[in-house]
Amino acid sequence: MEYSPFLHSLYVVPSSHVRNKLFVFCIMLSLWVYMIYCCVGYCSTVPNLTYASVRRQENNGAPDNRDSSLGASRDLLNNENELDSRDELDEVRSEAKALDDNAMSGFPNETESKKLPQAIIIGVKKGGTRALLEFLRLHPDIRAVGAEPHFFDRNYDKGLEWYRELMPKSSEDQLTMEKTPSYFVTREVPSRIFSMSKDTKLVVVVRNPVTRAISDYTQTRSKKPDIPSFESLTFKNISAGLIDTTWSAVQIGMYARHLERWLQFFPMEQLLFVSGEHLITDPAGEMARVQDFLGLRRVVTEKYFHFNPAKGFPCLKRPELNTKPHCLGKTKGRTHPNIDPEVVRTLRDFYKPFNRKFYKMTGHDFGWD
Repeated sequence: MEYSPFLHSLYVVPSSHVRNKLFVFCIMLSLWVYMIYCCVGYCSTVPNLTYASVRRQENNGAPDNRDSSLGASRDLLNNENELDSRDELDEVRSEAKALDDNAMSGFPNETESKKLPQAIIIGVKKGGTRALLEFLRLHPDIRAVGAEPHFFDRNYDKGLEWYRELMPKSSEDQLTMEKTPSYFVTREVPSRIFSMSKDTKLVVVVRNPVTRAISDYTQTRSKKPDIPSFESLTFKNISAGLIDTTWSAVQIGMYARHLERWLQFFPMEQLLFVSGEHLITDPAGEMARVQDFLGLRRVVTEKYFHFNPAKGFPCLKRPELNTKPHCLGKTKGRTHPNIDPEVVRTLRDFYKPFNRKFYKMTGHDFGWD
């Protein structure tokens, strides 16, 4: 048989140099495939209520309002819940990118599963609940939903399994949490949470009720500039100085009345009241109280905070990553309108008996008077 270079080449054994290159290529290819697998696995652990579920809430329209313990609540606008959802969407878009580093700290764990929350931030609106949630999400032992599920007040008919599916995956030694500020003022919620678990830990962020009401109004006015003035909404009869307690912005700040309903189901030991003011001026101190209450290690300390003078509240930083501090979204730190000082004084006088009763019930003087 004649010699053929082509046939001869088919039987040539690759050199050791070529074999080494092939070996390295196979290893690199395997690593890339594994990294892609890990990324896919991580995505399945990220709460599906960060962006998509808020879009679903927008598409489904604003949920029905519920009665509070004080009777029917008069909202500023018929679509106030829709405006809150839009703010929530803006916040979640901003925070999801910057504050999920703790969830990226390890590869997916097959032992992780979705659990019902063992702790819930139940209030109050415009008290500082978003800030507290993002502070807590820095803790490696916490997994929390980014947006507000509104399960116990708007979606209860969907059942606990629907609620569980909203939760991020967590391991046995991690705490699952959510926050929905409207829970604190909604009549049906205490009994519903108690039915889920009587051991649930409840966190309430409270703030000077006068400042909170103005902040509530400011949020709505940022979306609907043509609403009536704060002064006209505050009073049933401005000449007589009669406060309109059916307006939700006023009603929410009557903390003692709302707390009475919760104490029918939960002992005071299961509720922690966080100062919204101290969350700004001393975030590390308040976070120490919260972490102790939740039975967590004190991981989130002063090294995680950087005060931003322009925003007027602390921004977050990850000391282990040495990254630039991250401030909460653009919906935070809005400038309040100038309110008639006489209206502010009248509101302060109105809230004084409620505040004093609240101080007595909680055993803590928040210094609002």
